[in-house]
Amino acid sequence: MIPRFLVSLAILGFAATLDADQPAAQKSPREALQVFGDLIGTWTGTGTPVGTLEEKQKNFWSEKMDWGWKFKDKDAWIVVSFEKSKNFTAGELRYVPDKDHFTLTLTNLQKEKLVYVGTVETREKTKILTVDREAGKDLHRMVFTFLHSNRFLYRYEVKPDGRPLYAKKWSVGATKEGEAFAVGTGKPECIVSGGTGTSAVSYLGKTYYVCCSGCRDEFNATPAKYVKEYEEKLAKAKKK
Repeated sequence: MIPRFLVSLAILGFAATLDADQPAAQKSPREALQVFGDLIGTWTGTGTPVGTLEEKQKNFWSEKMDWGWKFKDKDAWIVVSFEKSKNFTAGELRYVPDKDHFTLTLTNLQKEKLVYVGTVETREKTKILTVDREAGKDLHRMVFTFLHSNRFLYRYEVKPDGRPLYAKKWSVGATKEGEAFAVGTGKPECIVSGGTGTSAVSYLGKTYYVCCSGCRDEFNATPAKYVKEYEEKLAKAKKK
């Protein structure tokens, strides 16, 4: 007769093998895009081309960006509009669950839609989104570096066909409007996206916060859903 403890060990080992074989739970677009929560809002940027000091001083530009959430059924994405940009007028940042990557679709001044694909990583607490696309035989790349909740940089690079390295063409440094660079993050949380709450909404006499008009509209459409999620999140945090 096989000892009972050996049977138990065999069952536990089999169960562990089954758990290891199970694929990781797929993130929803809203969950995956929450990493960009600090991006929501209006930003002022200064663009600088590559070149001599004289060329940089002559050809620099100022632009504004307004980032916000959009929702439809179970889908979610982030939209951006540009003012006075020398490169783009609008864009969409989406997460593709089946491929576990992000797509950034930007409309240029010629009204062409350029689709960049990539991933986000964290280096020493700094989030970096890198996306690229093929342009003929060349590769074009954009790198977004999120230095702080109120400050980020993005640059445009090109790798010509047959060349091993990318060459920077221009860059933009952006600061969130109405907030100092070194300000802390002691602000309310957006009940929908998890970002920084900037305006109040209410449900059943209680006040909550949202970060943009897209989240406000989504909350107003199904407030009970988001209040339940938020309360469950708070309850889990208290248990830790």
